[in-house]
Parts: sequence; structure tokens; C-alpha cells
Amino acid sequence: MAENNIIYVGNKPVMNYVLAVVKEFNTGAKEVTIKARGKAISRAVDAAEVTRNRFITDAKVKEIKIGTEKMTSETGESNVSIIEIAMSK
Repeated sequence: MAENNIIYVGNKPVMNYVLAVVKEFNTGAKEVTIKARGKAISRAVDAAEVTRNRFITDAKVKEIKIGTEKMTSETGESNVSIIEIAMSK
């Protein structure tokens, strides 16, 4: 499955990501993955829930993956939590 229906969540308002997910589904995608790490995780969950409850009510959360990534910065290495929310229609 080489579909690039991945939405990366950052610091923008939640509705930006909700609209991105809705747009993917409206252009015919059967599955959309929302990815986030660190402080953006709660925003990713909000985007998935708003999409599911308000816009695409037949969308289901197919799979949720959580994990840890090593981030290297000038202060050294630190672990950052990551989440992937796969939604399907």
C-alpha cells in the first residue's frame, strides 16, 4: 500500500488538520493516517475526533500506533513520543 495519505500534525490550529483529512477522504482516499510527535499528539487526537464526530461520521479509527523516537539536538539526545492514527472510511 503506497498511498501517501499522511497528515503530519504540527503547531497549526486543529481545524487545519481536520480540513486536510476531510480533503483526503473527499478526493477518494480510503485511508488517511494522522502522524504527530511530542506536544502535537493531543492536537492529532483532536483532529481525528473532530473529523470523525462532525465531518465524516462514517470514518472509523482503524489503528493507533504509539512509540518513541530518538531526537538529536544540540543539547544531546532525547526521547520523543509519537502517535499514528489510521482512519478509514
